[in-house]
Amino acid sequence: MSEPALSMDALGYRAGNGRMLVEPTSLEIGAEQRLAIIGPNGAGKSTLLRMMAGLLKPSSGSVRIHGDDIAALRPLDRARLIAVVGQTDSPAGQLLVQDYVALGRIPHSGAFRRDEDAAIVEEALVRVDLAAFARRPVASLSGGERQRMQLARALCQKPKVLFLDEPTNHLDPRARSELLALVGGLGVTTIAVLHDLPLVAPFATRIAVMQQGRVVATGTPDECLTPRIVSDVFALDVLRMRHPSQDRDLMVFEASLPHSASQPIRSKS
Repeated sequence: MSEPALSMDALGYRAGNGRMLVEPTSLEIGAEQRLAIIGPNGAGKSTLLRMMAGLLKPSSGSVRIHGDDIAALRPLDRARLIAVVGQTDSPAGQLLVQDYVALGRIPHSGAFRRDEDAAIVEEALVRVDLAAFARRPVASLSGGERQRMQLARALCQKPKVLFLDEPTNHLDPRARSELLALVGGLGVTTIAVLHDLPLVAPFATRIAVMQQGRVVATGTPDECLTPRIVSDVFALDVLRMRHPSQDRDLMVFEASLPHSASQPIRSKS
């Protein structure tokens, strides 16, 4: 059996006030799998991801990436193994896109760029469809373009595992789908915190469902996005139907409204 890309053993986090934000949990993610961490606000999703990425010291347990204990790695070595795209990043607006993306080469080349670094930066910009924006200032980009720019920087690190913390925040519906489709085609082991449930099944090969600091379900989208789990965790109904023009299923999530609230509003005239 091949070694997992990432494994965590009894990983947990207790806040300074004694509250357990993430109950100890163990999980393995295989190479090139895409794990979506989902759950309501405050469930502990970002806390779990930050521990997995080595950005937050856990209260218990450990994380290994391709066999290496992430806590024992030097920051430079860790940056060669993983890349993180966070919810917010605010580079100087006058910085050129290509120079921002080139920051991803620092773990490999330091402050001195090699000839091959320019080729790697160009390749990353092409992969995220930003090659034409290379010499534009960061301030000129839209929200979706900035997200793709951050992803290009992460790709320049040549990571074995890519972490995304709510990467679709502040994006319009089309940009959300396009970004996750792009990530899904990279062939890189990916762990992403997602909050937009309709995007989860098309993106993820595995899901971890969190509720009140506990991982309450893991498995494939079909195993985790069941009516019972979705109702218990999100208080939503899930409806499955065939796409009217494509050979695939659709999942629709909606809140159950009280009968009185579902009645049409009648005019007083």
